[in-house]
Amino acid sequence: MLGGFRHRLRLLPSVFFRLELLLRGVKWCPPLHLVGRPWLSLASGSEISLGPGVTLDSSRRANPLGGSMPCILKTLSSKAIIRLGKEVGVSSSSLVAGNRIEIGEGTLVGAGGLIMDNDLHKLDPRGRWQNEYVQTSRPIKIGRNCFIGARAIILKGVTLDDHVVIGAGAVVTKSFGPGAVVAGNPGRQVGTLPGV
Repeated sequence: MLGGFRHRLRLLPSVFFRLELLLRGVKWCPPLHLVGRPWLSLASGSEISLGPGVTLDSSRRANPLGGSMPCILKTLSSKAIIRLGKEVGVSSSSLVAGNRIEIGEGTLVGAGGLIMDNDLHKLDPRGRWQNEYVQTSRPIKIGRNCFIGARAIILKGVTLDDHVVIGAGAVVTKSFGPGAVVAGNPGRQVGTLPGV
């Protein structure tokens, strides 16, 4: 009986986190699995949508790599969109969109990943850095059943087809076809998944 009470007590924060997402304007379909509190921020008029079975792992204790930060999903412009498909899993990673980031069904993003479709800053004519999220942005599309290794970085304009594997710490600056295994900085194809 005490075990059941403890289980319900652990679920209580998740209920509040889901309510917070609704109040912020995030669209989500049940079941939604929140482990710890994610940081989601929407620019006015933008969209963040989470498909059924999405997991956002923002807890240091829930991930074997001990995530050093919560999941961060942030839109930076009124037209920006972040869409996570059915059963996408994200651990302690940042997704930052000035335009569009789409992640397909069953894809996993490992701890400390960074996916951003823009440069965040641009140099002005006087040689000073300005915040800029739209002019430098290009959409990112990640297919179904991909695996993005821990601390990998996916940069603007990248399309990853289905079943792509990105190695830990890779920096991906170009697109890859189905079943590609990618590693290094800059990321290059080092193999292909068998049967894909």
